[in-house]
Amino acid sequence: MIDYKKIKKILICRLSSLGDILLTTPLVDSIKKQNQKIDIDFILKENYSDVIKFNPNIRKVILYHPDKVSELRNEIITENYDLIIDLQNNLRTNLLFAFNGIKKTHIKKSRLKKLLLVHLKINRFESNFSIPQLYADTADITLSTSARLSFYSMSSKVLRDEKRNSIIGFCPGAKHFTKKWSEDQFAELGLMLNKSGFQIYLFGGKLEKNLCKRLSEKIPNAVDFSTENDLIKTAETMQLCDLVVSNDSALMHLASAINIPIVAIFGSSVKEFGFTPFNVDYKIIENSNLQCRPCSHIGRSNCLEKHFKCMLEIKPQHVYKEISRMLKIDG
Repeated sequence: MIDYKKIKKILICRLSSLGDILLTTPLVDSIKKQNQKIDIDFILKENYSDVIKFNPNIRKVILYHPDKVSELRNEIITENYDLIIDLQNNLRTNLLFAFNGIKKTHIKKSRLKKLLLVHLKINRFESNFSIPQLYADTADITLSTSARLSFYSMSSKVLRDEKRNSIIGFCPGAKHFTKKWSEDQFAELGLMLNKSGFQIYLFGGKLEKNLCKRLSEKIPNAVDFSTENDLIKTAETMQLCDLVVSNDSALMHLASAINIPIVAIFGSSVKEFGFTPFNVDYKIIENSNLQCRPCSHIGRSNCLEKHFKCMLEIKPQHVYKEISRMLKIDG
């Protein structure tokens, strides 16, 4: 057992990606609740630093650069940490933390369970498995029942529960094709919601700018809030939404972090992998009648079966019905 009452300084490592780093925030909060005097530093890649740089529970953000490993190793040794919690546990982090004499605990990845589920459709995951809980197990700490994702703005105020104005947010992007509900499906859903009196806000980063622009032209009164990967601006606008409709993506976790109800559309991915919205009102819509799901634990660039039924058979009417139920609207 790790006695956090006796620890003065911790380094947490999760280099990427945006969603995975957001999922570390319940752990950060739980450690701080164990001992308010603990200094918590965090190492990650620079392009994800907005996720935690204003988190008041984190003393210092260290930016990982693959060409500066030697300097980083020296900095880590100089900081004299009592414990390193490695939530990445790959070759890069193993080399970074090797032979420094600092106590380390690292995440035990569920590679075999993932392979069994993807290739043989044998599910060995616990029914309540979640990535935040896996991170907590790695750190030998118990998450409180109220633990949730958090995201802070420049004022160090956690963004959540602000004024809502009959707005539905759409997050139509995802890193992989098989995690994306189609543009036409989002557009049709947007038209249905528009007729019910909702305005649509469109969210995304650099890769979604063209998609969000096209959707804004197809849906009356829709507003394109895609950014140049400005996570803080996205969060500040997203908090005005009554609900967010999202693919299985990083912005789904951002909505969770600011406590916005979520309708999540899962295609090739499945909730068993643990990447569901955490401690927020949500509903996953998925096609559970396919033997080919999941085809990957991260997503693919194309459908191996060539039919893409996991997404194409999820109709806008299904999603609209769930939105209506969650927001208690007629339609």
